[in-house]
Amino acid sequence: MMEVVLIAIAATLGNLLIGWDSSTIAGGVTYIKQEFDLEKDPTLEGLIVSMSFITGTVVTIFSGTISDMVGRRPMLITSSVMFIISGLVMLWSPNVIIILLSRIISGVAIALAVTFNPLYISEIAPPDIRGQLNTLTQFACSGGMFLAYILVFSMSLLPSPSWRVMLSIISIPSVAYFLLAVFYLPESPRWLVSKGRIHEAEKVLQRLRRVEDVSGYT
Repeated sequence: MMEVVLIAIAATLGNLLIGWDSSTIAGGVTYIKQEFDLEKDPTLEGLIVSMSFITGTVVTIFSGTISDMVGRRPMLITSSVMFIISGLVMLWSPNVIIILLSRIISGVAIALAVTFNPLYISEIAPPDIRGQLNTLTQFACSGGMFLAYILVFSMSLLPSPSWRVMLSIISIPSVAYFLLAVFYLPESPRWLVSKGRIHEAEKVLQRLRRVEDVSGYT
């Protein structure tokens, strides 16, 4: 059972990144506004903040169909890669257009994480602790927000706060998320069964349940 808990915790790192991203932009936009003189253009300022959520709304429409074809784990890996790329693009951003591009990329990452992390946990967890493990997603998101606010506040005390660094630090925990998704998280056994890959599903369940005979497990 401990293996399931550890895998669920590892998966919720994606939710931590959601909270992190949503909170750092709230602080970073203050400095973006100053550098690009956006005080007189509140629409553009609002677009910078909301672009990831606009993108995420669109992505969630068709992401479920893609996940049913390729699996849950590839979606988590893709989410981690998008978080890494969005942070690196933000570090390089020379203008508002590139900032918006970074926010679009992070929107893809957020959409995949917020959609598939709870689904993934539900599909790997046994019924008796499924609800408890799914509360980890919101806890991780709140934790990410808390850490991000500490970061933003700490950097705001510097003589010349860099919003590029502030918004790109997310790439560091995103690399950890990527490594966990690639090397530690198994594919959802339920998805494997839905594709007729019964032997692979049994192997995953044996790892998750720590028993050889998994015929009676869900």
